[in-house]
Amino acid sequence: MRRALRDLGFWLLVAAIAVFALFPFYYAVLTSLRSGTDLFRVAYLPNALDLSNYVALFERQSFGRNILNSVLVAGSVVALSLLAGVTAAYAFGRIAFRGRKLLLVTVLCVSMFPQVAVLSGMFELIRALGLYNTLPGLILANLMLTLPFTVWVLTTFMRELPREIEESAYVDGATPWITIRRIFLPLMAPAMVTTGLLSFVVAWNEFLFALTFTLTDEQRLVPVAIALMSGSSGYELPWGAIMAASVIVTVPVVALVLVFQRHIVAGLTAGAVKG
Repeated sequence: MRRALRDLGFWLLVAAIAVFALFPFYYAVLTSLRSGTDLFRVAYLPNALDLSNYVALFERQSFGRNILNSVLVAGSVVALSLLAGVTAAYAFGRIAFRGRKLLLVTVLCVSMFPQVAVLSGMFELIRALGLYNTLPGLILANLMLTLPFTVWVLTTFMRELPREIEESAYVDGATPWITIRRIFLPLMAPAMVTTGLLSFVVAWNEFLFALTFTLTDEQRLVPVAIALMSGSSGYELPWGAIMAASVIVTVPVVALVLVFQRHIVAGLTAGAVKG
């Protein structure tokens, strides 16, 4: 009886946490299916399937282009972060050189500064390189946010791998690059999926750099496009369109988490238990 009550209390707690976490997204979907004065009426069940907000979102502004920009920027940031992170992790985790700890701490210190503290310096750098109002400029700016975390996580994971695997590859005549590509990359897949997904979320949701380093609608990313939507012409009541846009940009992140959830759990728990 006591165990049954304990199990019941556990599942009630799980249900309460699930409702608390999912209700905002559910209500956003519900609001996106309303229009006119129905937006201000409190209701928790849909009355009709009204997709006018989604249609207006792509007809009245270049939201499709904004989504494509975000996909290109976030995808490029993930690819570059993982490429630089894996090579840096191999250097920090496997090669002994003078100043290694100091350099690794310096990489970590980069992530300690808030965005607003480096905004002016990053703006001058972007402008000097001729990358203002371009997607490569946003990619370069976002790398400052994702690279330190990626390097630290992959370096920690690299140190946990047994050195006997690497030594066996060298005995067989493998070069360091072949060892990284054929030996370490398959073993580091869980950690790379975890860091890659977190880097994607950071680049996908980043707002300050995307707002500062872009000027035209054609180069804006979805967070900025949604923020400026309330001031755009053509929307008498923009809240339904804003909710529709929020739902659209949230679905890819949720889908990625569901697809790679096993790798995410394995990457987060790697190294936690040693046998």
